[in-house]
Amino acid sequence: MRMITRHLILAFLPLALGVVVGWAFAQSQAGCGALVGPLFAAKCGRIKVEYQLWVQTAVTAALALLAALVGAVLEWRRERRRDRGTDDGSPGPAAQ
Repeated sequence: MRMITRHLILAFLPLALGVVVGWAFAQSQAGCGALVGPLFAAKCGRIKVEYQLWVQTAVTAALALLAALVGAVLEWRRERRRDRGTDDGSPGPAAQ
């Protein structure tokens, strides 16, 4: 159960952080009316949402790659620890 929980957290962490970073990016930007005036504010709003989606997608992709690497390293360490336990003559988990 612990392994499943660890993998679920690693899988959902990039998505959650990507959404948070995308929201924080959108909140940090000034209002479109203040940037370009009321005439072009509607177009600016669409561009702001597009930038927010690009930031959110980029962060989510980068963090998903990082989560995959962390998961691979954790599995590699677990395999190494298991193999090291069987090399010294002690029974491994499969023998018990």
